[in-house]
Amino acid sequence: MQYASGAYVQILKQHEMIPSISRPANPYDNASCESFLKTLKRQEIYAHAYRDLDHLRADIVAFIDRYYNRIRLNSALGYRPPEEFEHTVEAGTRSGAATLRFFKRPLDLMERDR
Repeated sequence: MQYASGAYVQILKQHEMIPSISRPANPYDNASCESFLKTLKRQEIYAHAYRDLDHLRADIVAFIDRYYNRIRLNSALGYRPPEEFEHTVEAGTRSGAATLRFFKRPLDLMERDR
């Protein structure tokens, strides 16, 4: 409910962000974002005490920039940090990250099913 509130949507618009809510019956739309937030909470926020909101914000920026993007291995990116993965993609080399393939049914089975 809070993600559809007028105040929340207005803040997103101010920062030129697009609201993202899962489509009905598709719980995986935001899985990567949820996974990142879980990591941020477990490895940074819950693991430290903060003096105030400014301290929290500074530590989150440092966590994302210095650790998450540059050092932390990500299984969905072929067990590489996001920054390294991006450089690989920009260079046009094969990433080794997880891929999704669909099996093609043999033509004779497709004909039989008609």
